[in-house]
Amino acid sequence: MDAKPHFRMGLRDAVAALRGGRLRSEDLTRALLERIAAHEGRVQAFQWIDPPRAMALARAADERLRQGQPPGVLHGIPVGIKDIIATQGIPTTMGSPIFENHLPSASAALVERLERAGAFVMGKTVTNEFAYYTPGKTRNPWNPAHTPGGSSSGSAAAVAMGFVPAAVGTQTNGSVIRPAAFCGVVGYKPTAGLISVAGVHPFSPSLDQPGVFARSVADAALLAAALAERGATSGDAPPMAHPPRLTVVRSPVWHKADRYAQEHFLEVTGRLRTAGAEVEERELPSAFDEAHAVQRTIMCGEGARVFAELQRRDRGRLSPRLNALLDEGLNIGDADLARALERQRRFAEDLDTFLGACDAIVTPPTPGEAPADLTQTGDPVFCTIWSLCGVPAVSIPTGRGPSGLPLGLQVVGARSNDDRLLSVARWCDEQVGSAQRIAG
Repeated sequence: MDAKPHFRMGLRDAVAALRGGRLRSEDLTRALLERIAAHEGRVQAFQWIDPPRAMALARAADERLRQGQPPGVLHGIPVGIKDIIATQGIPTTMGSPIFENHLPSASAALVERLERAGAFVMGKTVTNEFAYYTPGKTRNPWNPAHTPGGSSSGSAAAVAMGFVPAAVGTQTNGSVIRPAAFCGVVGYKPTAGLISVAGVHPFSPSLDQPGVFARSVADAALLAAALAERGATSGDAPPMAHPPRLTVVRSPVWHKADRYAQEHFLEVTGRLRTAGAEVEERELPSAFDEAHAVQRTIMCGEGARVFAELQRRDRGRLSPRLNALLDEGLNIGDADLARALERQRRFAEDLDTFLGACDAIVTPPTPGEAPADLTQTGDPVFCTIWSLCGVPAVSIPTGRGPSGLPLGLQVVGARSNDDRLLSVARWCDEQVGSAQRIAG
């Protein structure tokens, strides 16, 4: 048995130990709950957690193994679930007082898949209000005066603090990649559609995409495969036979990155070249200069339609930020929204062509470190194009900024070629990734 504390175990290591009988789920879960008890007051990653329930589920997993039942691929693993994802009989509040007492009668499809794989819901992690910009209570594990990012703030912070080996979030703009980068863990947003959104509260159906958090690329791959349709991805990130061909893309919003973040990104890409990668710097076609505006039109227009009845009924209980976005969306006509959706399709096709010349794009995940501002969750601008096009993306931690908070690298792959992306991201992580991925 590995001598490291249980809370430091990665997902794959924990799965192997549990399936091999070298570790009990009861002991792992108890260690994680002790870690949570010691640090949750500072980090506040959970919207809901019930320690006795978690311990009962862990003991049940151990009992199934003792009885000789075949273990699932995630046997006995506690996982954090973002609080816009329905969980049967467990509060799902959407980060809003409107749903304060909401108990779903059925779980989201991805939660059902998680449980069929042998894992269980450790707790519901904090989300921004309806997964938009108004933050919840979570703090950055590396410095509680800074935001953890959003909207999957609790999921990223829970993994970074060692509360769970892995967690689930969602991304409409930058809500997996950005908090992963800010909290110094791995975030993986698969190809749009790889993981079902059934039972996930919608915001913009043409943009909403589930994703996962872990402390290694291989761990993220394993969790995502368990949540996806069978065979959609291998669940592995096998080593590459040769260094990858990488295209460095600063993107149309390069000027929004802090100077130290620009310098760090260029230093990291230089290290990838030194390590043997074929690295070429290119910019996206000029049409992509309008991609952020197209994404905004879709997000606002669809959001206004999704929330129309809720806003009419409960406008006073929605935040000013959300009301402003929904009001903006009400002024977007059906024809304008249809044109934006057609442009989304064309952008995705153009990006497919662009990616055909390389194994992956490397680009910044954020403009810099997590801001020292708990009233916002940071700018998702470096994630927007990839979310709009539905391509898979991975954020890996690569260093620290001037305040000592994490910086990262975003690796972007071709649609429906997630396995290759994960292999490239693993290679990049092995060359330039930061070693420390648990705060405290």
